Amino acid sequence: MTSLLRYVFLLMMSLSGTLWAEKCLYVSSYHQGYEWDDGILTGLQNTLGDRCDLDIFYLDSKRNPDPAWVKRRVEEVLKLIETSKPDVIIAADDNASRYLVMPYLKDNNIPVVFCGINWSMKEYGYPYKNATGMIEVAPAKALIKWLKILRPNVKRGVFLSGDVLSEHKDYRHYKKVFADQKISLNSFFIKNFKEWKVKYKSAQRYDFIFLGNNAGINDWDDAEAKEIVQKHTRKISVSSYDWMLPYVSMAFTKLPQEQGSWAAKVALSILDGADPALIPVVHNRLWDMWINLSILKRLNLKIPYSLYKRAKHY
Repeated sequence: MTSLLRYVFLLMMSLSGTLWAEKCLYVSSYHQGYEWDDGILTGLQNTLGDRCDLDIFYLDSKRNPDPAWVKRRVEEVLKLIETSKPDVIIAADDNASRYLVMPYLKDNNIPVVFCGINWSMKEYGYPYKNATGMIEVAPAKALIKWLKILRPNVKRGVFLSGDVLSEHKDYRHYKKVFADQKISLNSFFIKNFKEWKVKYKSAQRYDFIFLGNNAGINDWDDAEAKEIVQKHTRKISVSSYDWMLPYVSMAFTKLPQEQGSWAAKVALSILDGADPALIPVVHNRLWDMWINLSILKRLNLKIPYSLYKRAKHY
């Protein structure tokens, strides 16, 4: 439906007293309360406004990574799609595409906007004739640039993260980017907080530590993690998540609101008649640079004034 025809249709419905909002469905790979997901939803809601009746469904696959669990949740959301008949579906992060969009919604008549897919969409076969989206990439080159300024002879690091799908995918890409800069990157994938404490102490033998996501470590203890870091940190540490700032020296963080706002704008364009197949897939462009002064001071690192001035301070 063209924009003009849609306007006329909505005007007629309004005059007849039968105007209703269009339906949008947001399918999150994760859970309410997870900071990244909450940021996407904020960007989504602020941009959609009152244009859509927005249903929200959480696959909850970060806390419950078992594929059998996720498949049961997908069966539930498929029933919701059948009954609610959304005009457009917004699918956030990898598992929504892996378990829902690719096997059940590819090239069908429901438009899909994806966001938050880490690094590459190739494994899901995008783009489809009914889908477009935003790929999530981290500012890895900027991170490496400043890491080398602070540690000029850096040769090897370790990626320490929760044992979940998206973190394994992140690690594969980070490992390649670091290798291109002649830096090796090993990995520890963690299932519980006790193991994290052991591996964090062990990680001090590397030149640097890359702290990935603590989501997926369901017994994570913020207060004790801060104590461990303050007591045992000996090497520079970095992250790409702002909620990991209390535990790292430096963070180069992606902005989830960018993903949600962009997805909402595309969804609105589709509701106005745009063909999703003609909307290019894009990468996120916005990021923040942070430094944790208390941890940097513990390392006795000389902080360049350019970094001090440019970065946000935690």
